[in-house]
Amino acid sequence: MKTSRVARETAIIAANTAISTGRQTRSSLTASIRAFAAENTVNFAVKQEEEVNDDSSSLSSLSSPGVSDIEDALVSLAPGKRKRGIDDLAKTAVTTAPALARVPPCGTTFKSEDGSPAKIKKGRKQPAKKVVTETGEVAIHPPANWEEIYAAVQEMRKQVLAPVDTMGCESLAEDHRTPQDQRFQTLIALMLSSQTKDTSTALAIRRLQTSLPPPGLTLSNILSVAPATLNALIHPVGFHNNKTKYIKATAALLVEKFDSDIPTTAEALMSLPGVGPKMAYLCMSAAWGRTEGIGVDVHVHRITNLWGWHKTREPEETRKALQAWLPREKWHEINHLLVGFGQTICLPVGTKCGECVLSTKGLCPGAVAQKTTGVVKRKRKREVGEESGEVKEEEVDVVVKQEVEDVVTKDEDSRTGEML
Repeated sequence: MKTSRVARETAIIAANTAISTGRQTRSSLTASIRAFAAENTVNFAVKQEEEVNDDSSSLSSLSSPGVSDIEDALVSLAPGKRKRGIDDLAKTAVTTAPALARVPPCGTTFKSEDGSPAKIKKGRKQPAKKVVTETGEVAIHPPANWEEIYAAVQEMRKQVLAPVDTMGCESLAEDHRTPQDQRFQTLIALMLSSQTKDTSTALAIRRLQTSLPPPGLTLSNILSVAPATLNALIHPVGFHNNKTKYIKATAALLVEKFDSDIPTTAEALMSLPGVGPKMAYLCMSAAWGRTEGIGVDVHVHRITNLWGWHKTREPEETRKALQAWLPREKWHEINHLLVGFGQTICLPVGTKCGECVLSTKGLCPGAVAQKTTGVVKRKRKREVGEESGEVKEEEVDVVVKQEVEDVVTKDEDSRTGEML
């Protein structure tokens, strides 16, 4: 009766380990097998893939005179328990593939002259600084390279459409409504946008515009709608229960204190329940066309700190730091610019440094190089020629698992002066 190569080789293991017939512990058994396996890695660490056409050579009949199966030679283990030391011998050889340059799944990956992915360069932090002049006054010097960074981000934003470009709060008000209704819809959109993605905010606003009685999303309809109905309509947004209360209370205040319109100053807007500085300044720009401050959300706060422009702990602190030196004509556009940049390239999780100009030019101190580690199984492939009948065998490495990990280089920036 024929036996497979696996059966013959495992029988050799059993014969060479010189297993005694007396009492034997699992630890001694495992140690002996490991010792023999270490000397025969080439023969027994590679998984064999063979095609056996003879039915008599199936796994159900692996015994022949003078040749024992491995399961007959080894001491039986307790059923249901897996012995790691023995099972390791049956595994294929696993190696770690060399580090590979990360190629993002989508978008444009910058290439070097030889065609390989461009090397990511970690930039130095060059923060805004407080400088005391000869007259004793305190002046704020902007980051040395801020204009180059700003221009590079503007160019990248032109090439990629972000959710904020089509579903941002400034674009959700209905064009055919009166200016007063448009301002009210913009305020409601901003109130719903807190801790919520643009897609969910746009969906909730669309529900209010189409599901409320004609003419849709207006101050009068918000006043008359039942809280439970309003809560159901804005359910896609985060913290919808609290926002239902804020919206109902805000509608009542607009009628009572602001002549059924939204306030005309940022300070008055911030007096409304659920409206903070970011919403107020963005609302002033979008609804009234007046820029009184920078609307700083999580993207603006995170990215400007990543660039090393300042070291702040909360968005309001970031707003004051930016307004100390950023030209006023950029106060309104920086929010839209960096929100889209944070949604498409500089993501909070899984950042695409390989697609960012700032990383390849060494302008971003937060640039992260990534490498892919592959777990490879080495398999032996057997082919039989159709005409000559010649048997050819070759080893093939197959990647069965990939892991991407960040490689953070040491930040060697040197600072002079006081960082904001």
